[in-house]
Amino acid sequence: MRTYGMRRLVSCAAALALAASGGCRRQAAIAAPAVAAATAERRFPLTGLVVSADARRHVLVVRHNEVAGYMPAMTMEFPVSAGDAAAATAGERIRAELVVDKAGDVRLEKVWPDDKAATDSVDAGARMLHQDTIEKGKQAYREVGDKAPEFVLYDQNGRVVDSARFRGKQVMLNFIYSRCPVANMCPLSTTKMMATQKLAAKAGVPNIEFVSVTLDPAYDTPGVLREYADARGIDTGNFSFLTGPEPAIQDLLTQFGVIAVFNGGFLNHTLATLLIDEKGAIAWRADGAEWEPKEFVERMHK
Repeated sequence: MRTYGMRRLVSCAAALALAASGGCRRQAAIAAPAVAAATAERRFPLTGLVVSADARRHVLVVRHNEVAGYMPAMTMEFPVSAGDAAAATAGERIRAELVVDKAGDVRLEKVWPDDKAATDSVDAGARMLHQDTIEKGKQAYREVGDKAPEFVLYDQNGRVVDSARFRGKQVMLNFIYSRCPVANMCPLSTTKMMATQKLAAKAGVPNIEFVSVTLDPAYDTPGVLREYADARGIDTGNFSFLTGPEPAIQDLLTQFGVIAVFNGGFLNHTLATLLIDEKGAIAWRADGAEWEPKEFVERMHK
């Protein structure tokens, strides 16, 4: 039967009920001052070409187009996050938000690739995925044994990832978001994915890829996900963190049966971890974060 009710769903709200500290609600309390501070900032859309990237200083030199209402086209240096600086490549086109603070200092946030071919590929993938979701209607949710949906997203380095690249490989896939404050939700899920990656390597699994898709694409840009992976020392040789257009993420959530809804300043969501076989079919699924890495490794083809 295709129904969420047949599975035990573990959500952020459930974790809050179990945690006396309040978990996700602390995120809303912390976020409130940031919103107030943001009223003193001005934000402008910016597009341009990366001339150079300095990962040590967290700086990009960008030859940008005119920033309407603020400044003409020119080449200048912008502070960025550690992840954005590490992911950027000289010669790539980007779009970002130019942030001007109360003191007049500027920085770039929400940096995304802006290459036309890449953008067209991701947008086309999003349209195809959405059409597939619409056509399946109430049958959109994929059960174990069903073929996993196809997608085209960006990884933590801003590169386009077409799910077709995983053909012939096994894929262990889950959903997380970088700001999740509840220890036994996304952070635990990521820790277990890392442990599974190490166990799979030790067990000699030769053809496995690990994929974490963000639940929060509006915030989790490629640079944010790069910083998330780097901060945890994750081996990204076969572990990708994916983001992209919000409609595409929502369609993936629908087809994989994951719920994610912002409510009062925090993201209430469920967790699911899946094993997809070499033929693209869902071979195993675990809801919540109580699964053990060895359970997945035992189901991987060696």
